[in-house]
Amino acid sequence: MLKLAASGLALVLCVGTAGLVASNARPNQNAEARLAADGAYRDGLYLGRLAAQNGRTQQPSTGRWSTKRDRASFTAGYQRGYNDVLASAAINNPRTE
Repeated sequence: MLKLAASGLALVLCVGTAGLVASNARPNQNAEARLAADGAYRDGLYLGRLAAQNGRTQQPSTGRWSTKRDRASFTAGYQRGYNDVLASAAINNPRTE
């Protein structure tokens, strides 16, 4: 009876630990999902990519968003989109010296 109780306890601990490890293994997926659901961030991402593709300077216009949180999300998305295009261009067109 004691072996059965010890085995059950060990099983519960293993399953619990595995659950904790699995939930902590993907924090970036949760952050990416939150950003994908954020309209201000998505708008900034799109406009940042568009600005970089058209060769414009990095000047996000946050005036269309009314809250500080939305303006911060828009700016973060804009910077990421702009920098992603520049990084992609640098990878695809490396300079030869």
